[in-house]
Amino acid sequence: MGERETLAIPEGKGVRAVTSKRAALSMSHFGPPVAAATSNDPLFRMRAYQVAKDLVPAAWLDAKTLSADPVTEKMSGQLYAAIGSISANIGEGYSRSTGIDRARMFEYALGSVRESMAWYEAARPLLGEIVLTRLNDLEEIRRLLLAIIPRERAKRGRLAKQ
Repeated sequence: MGERETLAIPEGKGVRAVTSKRAALSMSHFGPPVAAATSNDPLFRMRAYQVAKDLVPAAWLDAKTLSADPVTEKMSGQLYAAIGSISANIGEGYSRSTGIDRARMFEYALGSVRESMAWYEAARPLLGEIVLTRLNDLEEIRRLLLAIIPRERAKRGRLAKQ
C-alpha cells in the first residue's frame, strides 16, 4: 500500500478510510488501538509479572550507572538482560498450555531472579542502598515463583481442576 492509497478499515457498523500506512498500522485489527494496560490479559494481573515488569525501567537506570564505570561496565549488560528475562519468561510461561511447560518457563524466570540478585549484590558498592529495594522486589518475585512452580507442575493442562 503506497502512502496515497486508501484502505478501508471496518469500524463499528461502517467502514473508515485510512490514507496512510502509518495510520493503518497503528490500528488494532478491528476498532481502536488496544493498550497493554487495558487489554484485559490476565497476565497483567499476575503479581510476579507486575513486579518483574516494573523492575525493568529501574534496572535500565542502574545499568546506565554501572556502564559508566570501567570496573562494572560489563556487569551492566548482564544485569539488564537478567532483569528483562524475568518478565519475558513469566509471560512466555503464562502462555503455555500445560502445567509442565508453564513450570519450566517459570523455572527459567526463577533462575533469572537469582542471577539478578547476584548481580545486584555485586553492584552494591557503586549503586549503594537502592540495591536493598531491588533485592526486596526480586525476593518477592522469588517467593511467588517458588509457590507457583509446584502448583503448575501438578497441573496436566490449562483446563485441569484448580
